[in-house]
Amino acid sequence: MVCTARPDSAPHSFDPLYNCEKSEAKRGQLITAHPDAIAAAQLAAVAIADMKGFDLLLLDVSDLVVVTELFVIATGTSNRHVKTLVEEAEHQIKTETGRRPLRREGEDHGRWVLLDYGDFVVHVFDQTTRDYYELERLWADAPSIAVESVAAEA
Repeated sequence: MVCTARPDSAPHSFDPLYNCEKSEAKRGQLITAHPDAIAAAQLAAVAIADMKGFDLLLLDVSDLVVVTELFVIATGTSNRHVKTLVEEAEHQIKTETGRRPLRREGEDHGRWVLLDYGDFVVHVFDQTTRDYYELERLWADAPSIAVESVAAEA
């Protein structure tokens, strides 16, 4: 995905008029999430993919909700796997950006674990729970962002 910031915007300021086109446009929708949020969410998604998480999805919900900009949605094979995926995503984000989640939910049972970073939220499910809640159906109007592999860049 190639995004370019507006030349007059400060590097870490929120610019509601910032837009970048997705690599795979969905009905001509634009990605309006801040580039820093996209980069951090990509870190989480790549960490989850590297630990064999599957059905990864990045959704730009910035035009649909006011509390966050992006959802990272993934699935693990078991409760332990779900917890491991979340731990790895959190570790990579902390290592690369120094950020810690504002809130963690669902770790006790490991069926749906959520990490809330403010500008993006990581949702990791087991298959049964993901099938039941169908977040991708609920947020079907949100444009999706391709998960960029770090291995492809090397």
